[in-house]
Amino acid sequence: MSQLRVPPPVPHAPPLRALLRRYAAGSAVSCAPVDEGLLNRGYRLCTTRGRYFLKHHFDPETADPAAITRQHRATLRLAGLGVPVAPPLPARDGRTVVVVGGHAFALHPWIDGRHRHGGQLSPPQCGRLGALLGAVHHGLERVMPAHGRTAAAPARSADPADTLALIDDLLARVRRHRPADSFDALARHRLLERRVLLERHAHRRPPRGGAVGWVHGDFHPFNLLYRGDAPAAIVDWDRLGVQPRAEEAVRAAAIFFVRPAGTLDLSRVRSFARAYRGASGATPSELAAAVHRVWWERLNDFWMLRWHYERADTRADAQFPAAAALAVWWTREYDAVCDAFVD
Repeated sequence: MSQLRVPPPVPHAPPLRALLRRYAAGSAVSCAPVDEGLLNRGYRLCTTRGRYFLKHHFDPETADPAAITRQHRATLRLAGLGVPVAPPLPARDGRTVVVVGGHAFALHPWIDGRHRHGGQLSPPQCGRLGALLGAVHHGLERVMPAHGRTAAAPARSADPADTLALIDDLLARVRRHRPADSFDALARHRLLERRVLLERHAHRRPPRGGAVGWVHGDFHPFNLLYRGDAPAAIVDWDRLGVQPRAEEAVRAAAIFFVRPAGTLDLSRVRSFARAYRGASGATPSELAAAVHRVWWERLNDFWMLRWHYERADTRADAQFPAAAALAVWWTREYDAVCDAFVD
């Protein structure tokens, strides 16, 4: 009889023995971290009974077991509607959240697939992506409680005065950073540039958002797995919540279809948006208002620089050049961007 390989040490290794005792999933053969997540920790787990994705709900903002259970119920119900998801597996006691040592874990089936950026999708596939997000919003409308939707109010848009103060603080942090490097130079350039744009466009601050509904909350390429040309599973439902739905569609398109130089592929955006409107029932006017709010959000957003300078967390640094350039390009090409979403 061949011996099982002992799993090598894993950074922040999960308590596999204690966890697997709670499941009918066999014994661990190997466990390797999955690198994509920014908030929580994931592992590719192989056992004597199969392959799984083990999720450690580590981030304090998303680690409440009751909220995780709500996410799990949503994905189970969406699966019943034919939405491609990867619902959690129940433990021996029937629960889908297992707490060990004060930490929350969930076990999911392993989905073979790969992530695809919008530039890798043909126009028909961009339409299929938009229709998929529309189906998610329509499905959540059916399976989630209505009282959560009616109790929520759209958030206020960013106050440019607060953003200008943040820019000053970040510029001071850039000046103090030693040794100075190329990231500091780019950050300083973009902060000064954004200050000028905000002062010029402060009068365009939008009102509160439009109609709210249940949304995935984080729909982007690393949270969608493809098998061949077809979406296999939407994953990472940590941000499930009630927000303006059309804004999620605009945010998703701005991530999927951004080019490395910080421009949007507007032909692909148009295919995506047309299919999203058809599947979700969103009107062109809703999309136009969402474009304005997400543009303003991007103009006022510096989360990547805050991670870098306030938290010394550099995991998002690679995203900063394109994201910062996009805010500038979007401002210049505002009418063309809006037209791509509403035409």
